Amino acid sequence: MALVKDRVGFETARRAMIDSQLRVSGVNDPAILAAFAALPREDFVPADKRAIAYIDRAVPLGDGTVLAPALTHGQMLIAAGLVADDHVLVIGKAGGAYLGALVAQLVAKVTVAAPDGDWNAAAPYSLVLIDGAIAVAPDALATVMADHGRVVTGLIERGVTRLAFGRRVAGELVLTRLAEADFAPLPEFAAKKSWSF
Repeated sequence: MALVKDRVGFETARRAMIDSQLRVSGVNDPAILAAFAALPREDFVPADKRAIAYIDRAVPLGDGTVLAPALTHGQMLIAAGLVADDHVLVIGKAGGAYLGALVAQLVAKVTVAAPDGDWNAAAPYSLVLIDGAIAVAPDALATVMADHGRVVTGLIERGVTRLAFGRRVAGELVLTRLAEADFAPLPEFAAKKSWSF
């Protein structure tokens, strides 16, 4: 995709992202597409990265963080099955701000927190979106979710990252793998290193 430098160019790039990255990959919910169309993705990246804000892969934000591809966020929102009265916790590093802003257009209440931040501030949540890939779901996650609350995240297993959907059932989080997806790993949720023979 060509470098983008002006407002009209950004609007054209945003429309191209929707038509050539989201729609063709099954992200077709009108409300979700309208949220993407209304939110300037270039406002969520450093000034020197604005020209590549709409590429079809992660955009580096600095300090090892990235803004996930639009398709990753679109797949998350489709899998989440958003409803207007959802109370959502978005967990993510700097890139979590964009996902949080998308979700804020679609649901009643959104809280954005860092992976090592305070998740309890507005618990319980009907939906938790983790803007990154986890190898291990922290025990604290289930404690901030409402009964039968949902979670959507990237899940790393044997080096492969997949989109995963889960529910809190009987106080425990149960995850189901959906499809391979492009998530950046969150070191806070890495598996503990162990020896095996």
